Amino acid sequence: MAVGWIYDCRFLHHDTGSTHVERPQRLSAIVRTLQDTGLLARLKPLAFQSATPRELTLVHEPAYVDLVRMMAEQGFSFVGSSDTRICDRSYDVAALAVGGVLSACDHVAAGTVRRAFCAIRPPGHHAESDRAMGFCLFNNVAIAAEHLVRDRGLSRVAIVDFDAHHGNGTQRIFERRPDVLYISLHEHPASLVFPGTGHAEETGTDAGSGYTVNIPLDRGGKWAQYRHALECQVLPALDRFQPQFLLLSAGFDALMWDGTSHLSLEPECYGPLTQALLQAADRHAEGRVVSVLEGGYDLGQLGEAVAAHVRELVSEATA
Repeated sequence: MAVGWIYDCRFLHHDTGSTHVERPQRLSAIVRTLQDTGLLARLKPLAFQSATPRELTLVHEPAYVDLVRMMAEQGFSFVGSSDTRICDRSYDVAALAVGGVLSACDHVAAGTVRRAFCAIRPPGHHAESDRAMGFCLFNNVAIAAEHLVRDRGLSRVAIVDFDAHHGNGTQRIFERRPDVLYISLHEHPASLVFPGTGHAEETGTDAGSGYTVNIPLDRGGKWAQYRHALECQVLPALDRFQPQFLLLSAGFDALMWDGTSHLSLEPECYGPLTQALLQAADRHAEGRVVSVLEGGYDLGQLGEAVAAHVRELVSEATA
């Protein structure tokens, strides 16, 4: 069965400035590498449209959604935090990105594709219900998870976030709930200042206690540490929860030469990482996986890392 592909050249229109690391060239590097490796031809483009205000407010406050739209339209240069740059088209691009992820989820849930990869921007996992930060405007994966629960009737959705930075927004949105399991592999907050969250003892609260799993990784952490975390924490947590659908916050900023973290993965490491997660999805979720691009800023290695990830998505889906 085919693997879905979410991409639109309008994602390049979110202009963050020539010196910002979250820049349009990230997607250009990914698309170029997928074309050069022949992987893009093995993906099925999926039709999608912009998320509606109702869809954006699945996890975001209506006043916040209006604020992002208004600040973009009125020419503000950033929203929430000074590193979260915007332009006059940023609201439209961010809503289109959310719409792409929702379409991918619907296609996978309906069985028209087995899995999907969403090459979108801006990223989303730092966005909280009422606050933009860390380059993120709307929390793409959190909206997708809420859509699967509320609109698709699922009772157990898992999110595995392997971005080098902790997804504080996703954790905050779901930390009181038992129907969404959030697992994050990230550089230890004591080593990586931003966002300063994601300690192992943050495990959720109230009814959500135990449904947040934070796995802080040592500065300079390599594949051996990731493999150990997968085997001893990530996969056992997924096996206990038995998700009906798996969402991936797919960050590629743990690469050795990425200047936004101090982790040391090689591009090829994303292959076995992806394979292990797909096998868990096969055991519990009928193989249903939607992977959504988060970080990854080293243009020299980003495309290769994403290719290693997509190669597993394709091979596992067609095996």
